[in-house]
Amino acid sequence: MSALSDNDIYSQNYSSTGGISAGYKPFSSPYLNFDPSYLPQAQPEFIFLDGASKQRGRFELAFGQIGGSCMIGASAGGASGFYNGLKATTLAGQTGKLRRTQLLNHVMKQGSATANTFGSIAVIYSAFGVFLSWVRGADDDLNTIIAATATGSGLKKCGLGGAVGLGASLLYALWNSRDKLAHLRQLNP
Repeated sequence: MSALSDNDIYSQNYSSTGGISAGYKPFSSPYLNFDPSYLPQAQPEFIFLDGASKQRGRFELAFGQIGGSCMIGASAGGASGFYNGLKATTLAGQTGKLRRTQLLNHVMKQGSATANTFGSIAVIYSAFGVFLSWVRGADDDLNTIIAATATGSGLKKCGLGGAVGLGASLLYALWNSRDKLAHLRQLNP
């Protein structure tokens, strides 16, 4: 194989002094009818409307949070089901295909139940977060704290879930605002 020459069909439309840089002959595909040097080198990761915020809104982030929660729930539930299945099949003295089937049943049942629970919690949390962002007109740490505290079902479970959500969201808000807190420490020694 030889280097690109002046009569190469891929670079015949370019001179040795033109193109992207002098002395470089860019590759031009015979299948594409454009010069690749016209493409920008760095493109934005997301496309936003003119005048729009340069970050994703609460509603867009909700889909990833819900899906991630379901996947985490399925993984944790599957691991727990596998452990419980091993214990149950060992105690029952099951072997071979019967044991394998019982293990799969434990993994699938516990994994789907935990994924459903985590996904439901994420849907409720996301709904509260989107609603608070819409009502207040701001997407800040206060929305996160209120949404996490309000997530739950039933009076006793809601109180317990609210306490857990409040604690987790306060830790998240403190971690998310560590730069602001460091700035406050410098102003107030």
